[in-house]
Amino acid sequence: MPQRPDYAALTRGQIAVLDRLNAGETGLPVVQRVVHLAEEVLGGLGAGFVEYSPGHGRVVAASGAFAPAIGRRVDGGPIFGDLRGVFDVKCMAGDEAVGSLHVYFGAQTPEPSPELHAVLELLGALLGRLYATQRGLSADADQARRQENRDLWVAVTSHELRTPVTVIKGYADTLTNHWDTLGEKGRQEAVRVVGTRAGELARLVDRLLSAVSEDGEIGGGTIGPFDLTETLRGAVDELPAVLRHRIRVDNLPPELPKAYGDRDSIATILTELATNAEKNSPPDSRIELCAAADGETLRFRLSDRGTGISPEHVERAFERYWQAEGGERRPHPGAGLGLYLVRRLVERQQGWVSLRPRPGGGTTAEVRLPRA
Repeated sequence: MPQRPDYAALTRGQIAVLDRLNAGETGLPVVQRVVHLAEEVLGGLGAGFVEYSPGHGRVVAASGAFAPAIGRRVDGGPIFGDLRGVFDVKCMAGDEAVGSLHVYFGAQTPEPSPELHAVLELLGALLGRLYATQRGLSADADQARRQENRDLWVAVTSHELRTPVTVIKGYADTLTNHWDTLGEKGRQEAVRVVGTRAGELARLVDRLLSAVSEDGEIGGGTIGPFDLTETLRGAVDELPAVLRHRIRVDNLPPELPKAYGDRDSIATILTELATNAEKNSPPDSRIELCAAADGETLRFRLSDRGTGISPEHVERAFERYWQAEGGERRPHPGAGLGLYLVRRLVERQQGWVSLRPRPGGGTTAEVRLPRA
């Protein structure tokens, strides 16, 4: 750890931030620039900013050793593993704490000098001023959490029931309108499909209803170790044929350590991310799926070559019912629940998910799960 900050870098960085603000740039890109500045000026190995929400926080910007933590929900513990040598400061907007700035200097690090502390507080104050103060933090976090759980149940229900209901209705309409022209063989096939999908629908209803306890909590599948590569390949096989053929699975190594979580949820998570990538990329473009392990987590990424996502939208995309303006997702109607559902399912198993622009164009979605 250096004893003195890099004041030249601090001056250059502050000017760069002011230039961005004067050019009309706001939001997450500016926050990310300040985080990079904190790492550079203070000589840290990584830095991160945790944005506060009702009842929890979330890493929305990070650099260096903290970069893998982007998107992670924080409930009072360390922002990335059991790292020592992390120093932080609250970021205040008036009387309200809107977040905290963290800088990692490495294990066995002594207490930073007063000069380093002063610069850390300076950058934390800058982040506080960048944030709006009218965010209305809830005084009843438990009530907010229960409402989120109810919303998750609605989201899961709507997504998982949509396909069998659509198929049943389609074949029922076909039988009604084309009974005579279908012939005996066609009618038998239609009835077989309706029966199969009706059985699937009944099982889904039973599972979804049993997943909700009397107090409104969302239950889940069995939590335990599972083979991530095998599970991802199985989830890809269950996708619609047109989408399945677009996904490249060359980078799913079989020797990965076990992940720890809800194996059954991976199919839903992958389906939502793949559908989102399909909607926002050219029909003939490839969607790349890869997986790897590092440190305490396993990760898988889905990357498309589509229109991409603006940096200021990478967090908003996970909000309930959010639809981007200006061409991002707007041409593809939907309820705006898919990515919200993904984040809730991933966080329920102590993981996290993030979006980022893909170098060269497009979007990369990354899911991280604990190692078994």
